[in-house]
Amino acid sequence: MGYVSASNTPTIVLAGPLYVDYLLIAGGGGGGKGDASSFYGGGGGAGGYRTSAGTTGGGGAAENILTVTLGTNYTVTVGAGGAAAANGSDSVFSTITSTGGGRGGGSDGQASNGGSGGGAVATGAATVGQAVSPTQGFNGGARDAGSGYSGAGGGAGAVGQSSAGGATTGGAGLSSTITGSAVTRGGGGGGASSGSGGSGGGGAGGSTTGTSGTANTGGGGGGSNGAATTPGSGGSGVAILRWLTGTGTITIGAGLTGSTSTSGGYTIATITAGTGNVSWA
Repeated sequence: MGYVSASNTPTIVLAGPLYVDYLLIAGGGGGGKGDASSFYGGGGGAGGYRTSAGTTGGGGAAENILTVTLGTNYTVTVGAGGAAAANGSDSVFSTITSTGGGRGGGSDGQASNGGSGGGAVATGAATVGQAVSPTQGFNGGARDAGSGYSGAGGGAGAVGQSSAGGATTGGAGLSSTITGSAVTRGGGGGGASSGSGGSGGGGAGGSTTGTSGTANTGGGGGGSNGAATTPGSGGSGVAILRWLTGTGTITIGAGLTGSTSTSGGYTIATITAGTGNVSWA
């Protein structure tokens, strides 16, 4: 038994392989810290957001449902959030890789590219972090050099805000109903010193300490103000897998932390940490 559908609506078939929808989010990038007390660090970009069950990050269409073979191992890795001023780690399911979010710009370096790009630091030849290909997120925001404000991190659903003389808000995340209820994930981190985090787990910017992205959302960390401050870390990613109930039973292997549930005729596995193999029987 299985299902096939370009629109992700289940259709019963008499025999065949197992079809698995996925939502795969990488770890968010850490925020940046400014290089002087009067200059602000950028927000971290959200981890890459790729899915076959709705809109992919960066405005992309739903990706192809994966076909799996019963009894075969498939690699899953849940990317960790980036530490302060570091990129997030990639998440993997089988042949799909979501790229870790780019770090926010700061005294430790310019904003980085990633699943979503990091926001620019307020000083120097400030670079805006770009979203990588394939489409899975948006770019970070630009600085306002005259005011000393930084850019915010890009989100899965929107570009990070560019400064116009004030604190910047992280790019919004995206809502998914793959688990049976709507949950927003993949928000970008806010710029220092008081930028709001993007909806979907983005951390807020702070004067002395940025807020970290929320675990298992891939949210970017908030930036902070000055070289002696602490920006927020990125939130960890997640791998959510969904298939038609009765068509296969999953084994979540050693090294992975996960659980299963059912909703609307589907079985859903939510894997929140680790690296290892999954298989179906």
